[in-house]
Amino acid sequence: MSNLSPDKKIDHTAWLQKLLTHRLTTAEILYHMPDHPKLLQTYVWQDYDLAPRFPGLKKFLDFWEARLDGKLHSVRVVSARVVSPAEIRAAAASYSLH
Repeated sequence: MSNLSPDKKIDHTAWLQKLLTHRLTTAEILYHMPDHPKLLQTYVWQDYDLAPRFPGLKKFLDFWEARLDGKLHSVRVVSARVVSPAEIRAAAASYSLH
Protein backbone atom coordinates (compact mmCIF):
# COMPACT_ATOMS: atom_id res chain seq x y z
CA MET A 1 0.00 0.00 0.00
CA SER A 2 1.34 3.40 -1.00
CA ASN A 3 1.63 6.39 1.32
CA LEU A 4 0.69 8.73 -1.51
CA SER A 5 -2.70 10.40 -1.44
CA PRO A 6 -5.20 9.61 -4.22
CA ASP A 7 -4.18 12.75 -6.14
CA LYS A 8 -0.53 11.50 -6.05
CA LYS A 9 0.81 14.82 -4.76
CA ILE A 10 1.21 14.29 -0.99
CA ASP A 11 3.31 11.62 0.71
CA HIS A 12 1.50 11.42 4.06
CA THR A 13 4.37 9.70 5.88
CA ALA A 14 6.86 12.39 4.84
CA TRP A 15 4.33 15.11 5.69
CA LEU A 16 3.71 13.67 9.16
CA GLN A 17 7.46 13.30 9.78
CA LYS A 18 7.96 16.95 8.82
CA LEU A 19 5.20 18.03 11.21
CA LEU A 20 6.87 16.14 14.06
CA THR A 21 10.44 17.34 13.44
CA HIS A 22 10.04 20.85 12.01
CA ARG A 23 8.67 23.98 13.61
CA LEU A 24 6.69 26.77 12.04
CA THR A 25 9.31 29.50 12.01
CA THR A 26 8.64 33.18 11.50
CA ALA A 27 11.39 35.77 11.10
CA GLU A 28 10.86 39.50 11.19
CA ILE A 29 13.69 40.96 9.13
CA LEU A 30 14.56 44.63 9.40
CA TYR A 31 16.75 45.95 6.61
CA HIS A 32 18.03 49.27 5.33
CA MET A 33 16.27 50.47 2.20
CA PRO A 34 18.80 50.54 -0.65
CA ASP A 35 17.86 54.04 -1.89
CA HIS A 36 17.43 55.50 1.61
CA PRO A 37 19.85 53.64 3.95
CA LYS A 38 18.71 55.53 7.06
CA LEU A 39 15.18 54.14 6.69
CA LEU A 40 14.31 50.62 7.81
CA GLN A 41 11.86 48.33 6.04
CA THR A 42 10.30 45.14 7.43
CA TYR A 43 10.10 41.79 5.66
CA VAL A 44 8.40 38.74 7.21
CA TRP A 45 9.70 35.27 6.27
CA GLN A 46 7.80 32.13 7.31
CA ASP A 47 8.47 28.45 6.64
CA TYR A 48 8.87 25.10 8.39
CA ASP A 49 12.41 24.83 9.74
CA LEU A 50 14.52 22.82 12.19
CA ALA A 51 15.17 24.53 15.53
CA PRO A 52 17.56 25.58 17.01
CA ARG A 53 19.92 25.93 14.01
CA PHE A 54 17.25 27.03 11.48
CA PRO A 55 19.07 25.90 8.30
CA GLY A 56 16.25 27.12 6.01
CA LEU A 57 16.31 30.61 7.49
CA LYS A 58 20.11 30.69 7.41
CA LYS A 59 20.06 29.73 3.71
CA PHE A 60 17.54 32.52 3.01
CA LEU A 61 19.60 35.11 4.92
CA ASP A 62 22.78 34.01 3.10
CA PHE A 63 20.93 34.48 -0.20
CA TRP A 64 19.72 37.91 0.96
CA GLU A 65 23.22 39.10 1.85
CA ALA A 66 24.71 37.76 -1.40
CA ARG A 67 22.04 38.88 -3.88
CA LEU A 68 19.90 41.70 -2.47
CA ASP A 69 20.85 45.35 -1.98
CA GLY A 70 19.15 46.05 1.35
CA LYS A 71 21.68 45.60 4.15
CA LEU A 72 20.30 43.56 7.06
CA HIS A 73 19.76 45.46 10.29
CA SER A 74 18.28 42.78 12.56
CA VAL A 75 16.35 39.52 12.52
CA ARG A 76 13.85 38.43 15.19
CA VAL A 77 12.91 34.75 15.12
CA VAL A 78 10.04 32.86 16.75
CA SER A 79 9.13 29.22 16.24
CA ALA A 80 6.51 26.85 17.53
CA ARG A 81 5.75 23.18 17.12
CA VAL A 82 2.87 22.63 14.77
CA VAL A 83 1.92 19.26 16.26
CA SER A 84 3.31 17.43 19.24
CA PRO A 85 3.34 13.61 19.42
CA ALA A 86 0.59 13.58 22.07
CA GLU A 87 -1.77 15.39 19.69
CA ILE A 88 -1.60 12.73 16.97
CA ARG A 89 -3.89 9.74 17.08
CA ALA A 90 -5.02 7.25 14.47
CA ALA A 91 -8.42 7.75 12.95
CA ALA A 92 -10.89 4.88 13.34
CA ALA A 93 -12.33 5.50 9.88
CA SER A 94 -12.09 7.86 6.95
CA TYR A 95 -15.04 8.99 4.86
CA SER A 96 -15.23 10.99 1.68
CA LEU A 97 -18.33 12.91 0.59
CA HIS A 98 -18.81 14.02 -2.98
